[in-house]
Amino acid sequence: MPSVRRLCHEFLERQGLTTVFGNPGSNELPFLAGLPDSFRYVLGLHEGAVVGMADGYAQATGRPVLVNLHAASGSGNAMGALTNSVASRTPLVMVAGQQVRSAVGPEANLSNVDAPALMRPLVGWAAEPTCAQDVPRALAQAVFEAELQRRPTYLSVPYDDWAADAGDNALAVLDRRVARASVPDGEQGRRLAGQIASARRPALVLGGDIDSAGLFDDAVRLAERLGGPVWAAPSQFRLPFPNRHPLFRGVLPAGIAPVCEAFEGHDLVLVLGAPVFRYHEHLPGRYLPEGTRLIQVTEDASAAARAPMGEALVADPGAVIGLLLKLLDEPEAPAGSFRPAPGPPDGDGSRLHPEQVFAALRDELPEDTAYVVESTSTNSSWWRQMDLRRPGSYYFPAAGGLGFGLPGAVGVAMGRPDRPVVGVIGDGSANYGITALWTAAQHRVPLTVVLLRNGTYGALRWFGGLLGVPDAPGLDIPGLDFTRIAEGYGVPARHVGDAEELRAALAERPDHPRLIQVDTALTTPS
Repeated sequence: MPSVRRLCHEFLERQGLTTVFGNPGSNELPFLAGLPDSFRYVLGLHEGAVVGMADGYAQATGRPVLVNLHAASGSGNAMGALTNSVASRTPLVMVAGQQVRSAVGPEANLSNVDAPALMRPLVGWAAEPTCAQDVPRALAQAVFEAELQRRPTYLSVPYDDWAADAGDNALAVLDRRVARASVPDGEQGRRLAGQIASARRPALVLGGDIDSAGLFDDAVRLAERLGGPVWAAPSQFRLPFPNRHPLFRGVLPAGIAPVCEAFEGHDLVLVLGAPVFRYHEHLPGRYLPEGTRLIQVTEDASAAARAPMGEALVADPGAVIGLLLKLLDEPEAPAGSFRPAPGPPDGDGSRLHPEQVFAALRDELPEDTAYVVESTSTNSSWWRQMDLRRPGSYYFPAAGGLGFGLPGAVGVAMGRPDRPVVGVIGDGSANYGITALWTAAQHRVPLTVVLLRNGTYGALRWFGGLLGVPDAPGLDIPGLDFTRIAEGYGVPARHVGDAEELRAALAERPDHPRLIQVDTALTTPS
């Protein structure tokens, strides 16, 4: 009879979960014993960076990924980064070590008392098996729940369980498969198509799930059939539509009143693959203009249930797009030419304007470059300059929590070695996940990190003005030299002083990680 450990290793191998991101402690070592040669363990130096790297990897590959955490302390360290994974609906399977069963009740050191409760309500499912023989089944549930819910799951396993006999019935788990199909029935499809066909001025709002599900190009075809304006949903973490397409109107503002204003004059708003809506700034008002109807299509039943307005259909957005493409006529004329980017403004003395940096990225890097962006104060500059026309070109911290950017870029680069990957990281956010540079160096990940240094938390300064708090302390971070920090972790780095030097550096194509630090002028997110 195989051990629980051996059976779980084989199950994970059959499911394709052979890349493990982790930072192990003593409780986790028994799970890692005898790890098959087909597995790759990606060590991160802090659990926040571990989750960020796994998040980027899972988003880039479109597959669940295994995360190895240490008891309560490691799980707690991971929770800040986990908020982004929850918001992006990333299928992380987190397995944490627990003390031996007999030591949990007396609360011996490194016991995680009521381990599932620690991670709720963030994760979609959390458990600790009631006995060793239930570990393989529970691990399978963690994997399938992550796939079905598109949300992280958490399994705490007492470390003496791994060496136990799996039991007579445990082998059945190896051949398990779970699939989901959410296609509208005939009446639902006809009703939806009729509502859209009868709309005089329809508008389309696309969420990050469109890009995550590989529907980027299909969404373009649907938009051109509808012929109306297209927005990305507020608080966007993936780009679901080419940002310079003539129908694209940008990312919706993350406030109730400005969203309502954007929809003025439209009798129907179709929202695909997004919550309705993830507001941020408190700008109260009407949810929708008078006479405007909203229809949401999402696989996320929770997002459909909690929406404050409109009607919702819980279904696969891809199936709905396919249905509409069959029913709607081809456009009579092309949508038009893509909009050119404006010339970037000049910087201030020795500091480049962020738009100069982004114009250099746009001009010097290949069109299929994937960008992982965590520089929140330069958001408006980013969208004015970039020209992104490919699926999987943009990743952003989905919940707004800093620390995703650097680790996420490492994970995306590991998950998509066929594409150039660039992390565009602000100096305020870089420190939250800086240890990911070591992992990039150890695995020789071909990643370029463009570090924008303005010496302050720029987005917070903007919020200070918005909230009437101009004198908040703790907003400046002078004296940081990320070239020296990067080199200490084993990543070659340089500080560029002007736009020409930046463009020359970007034109190089190294096969290893590198960091380019550039001083930038302070700008605002919008």
